[in-house]
Amino acid sequence: MKDVTNLDDYEVGFDIPAAIGMDEADIQTPCLVLDLDALERNIEKMGDYAKAHGMRHRVHGKMHKSVDVAKLQEELGGAVGVCCQKVSEAEVFARGGIKDVLVSNQVRDPQKIDRLARLPKLGARTIVCVDDIDNVAELSEAAQKHGTQIECFVEIDCGAGRCGVTTTEDVVKIAKAIEAAEGLKFTGIQAYQGAMQHLDSYEARKEKLDVAIAMVKDAVEGLKAEGIECELVSGGGTGSYYFESNSGVYNELQCGSYAFMDADYGRILDKDGKRIDQGEWENAFFILTQVMSHAKADKAICDAGLKAQSVDSGLPVIFGRDDVEYVKCSDEHGVIADPKGVLKVGDKLKLVPGHCDPTANVHDWYVGVRNGKVEALWPVSARGRAY
Repeated sequence: MKDVTNLDDYEVGFDIPAAIGMDEADIQTPCLVLDLDALERNIEKMGDYAKAHGMRHRVHGKMHKSVDVAKLQEELGGAVGVCCQKVSEAEVFARGGIKDVLVSNQVRDPQKIDRLARLPKLGARTIVCVDDIDNVAELSEAAQKHGTQIECFVEIDCGAGRCGVTTTEDVVKIAKAIEAAEGLKFTGIQAYQGAMQHLDSYEARKEKLDVAIAMVKDAVEGLKAEGIECELVSGGGTGSYYFESNSGVYNELQCGSYAFMDADYGRILDKDGKRIDQGEWENAFFILTQVMSHAKADKAICDAGLKAQSVDSGLPVIFGRDDVEYVKCSDEHGVIADPKGVLKVGDKLKLVPGHCDPTANVHDWYVGVRNGKVEALWPVSARGRAY
């Protein structure tokens, strides 16, 4: 495997889509392009918000899967570390120098638990979510075997309907078991309401979060009654962070998509009824694509199809254009409605993907652009790490 720190070993078109210093117009397509100015503004804005509200911000690494982006979020936004959804992702970030890693998921497979228990040896604070008391013994055994400490969040299902317990009684029971287990430390609560993040209405999102916040407050009070303190109460996403940060109970945010801003998130509305990609956050993440055919007068065909993106949250939007529309895709082709025939073969367009997370996961590189020039090439470090 080539050394990603030495880009001289790579050839444009064979290994990488661009070279540092190259004109933006010469980037190979389809590929992921980051507007570095917009990305940095988004990161700084969230960092300033978290600091002003006394919140820690643990960025979601599953969104970008990039050690370089995570380090930029630490440098410019004061991020304290990352969330990961898989042990394999956590390993990549820990080896890349991120010192505070949360696996915001359950880990039950014995081999994965063993790998999790070795993460602290890479110099990373290691936290994992627990929603089953039987998991406590499994984690404790692995931590003792490797002479490490695994910190634990008890996860509350506060409306997403996935993992997590639903009663304060269960939170307390599991927390007590963690406190009593060798090699483990009870650190707090994970309470991320993922199901409401993309609801269009600000009020609809608030209604869901009010329920979640009430559950979390009850759990924190139940733990205090047993003499157990929560160091961290963690949750909050791009569609809800303002609710958690003003709740009086959360002290850590887990926002991810704010940094890139995809089309699905962009359409949700803020408290004033305005799309969040029209003021709150900027589009910084694009698929650069090129028109490869215009044999039909009213449609152009581009080279970004299904294999260049995820369309689970809808088709991409063509950035900065209202005269053409991305309307359909197959494996290697994107169909663009061009009723006035304004496009020509070779034209390049920037697509805002419907869903940034799985789109990033099908690419090898980010091409960072500023002022029309390629300034950075960053590997998608944890691409394909699903185990």
